[in-house]
Amino acid sequence: MNVICLDEPAFYELIEQVVERLSEKQSTPKDKWIDGEEAMRMLRITSSSTLQKYRDEGKIRFSQPNKRFILYDRESINEFLDKNAKDTF
Repeated sequence: MNVICLDEPAFYELIEQVVERLSEKQSTPKDKWIDGEEAMRMLRITSSSTLQKYRDEGKIRFSQPNKRFILYDRESINEFLDKNAKDTF
């Protein structure tokens, strides 16, 4: 087993570099349009019929580039979730 010793300023510099790299990886831009599987994951639902119901009732935006392929607007899903959120007491 190897032990690495660092003085305090070098240790904190290393920590700052690690945090900076992690934040760069997490700040990757998200796609505006997502597939049904990702939409269901965001909504925490397992039934595609529930997803279709939300779509049919106009609760979430979608795009249908061709007959068999439907994409969902990520922001409209977040708005739907926010609109249905209950405030705490």
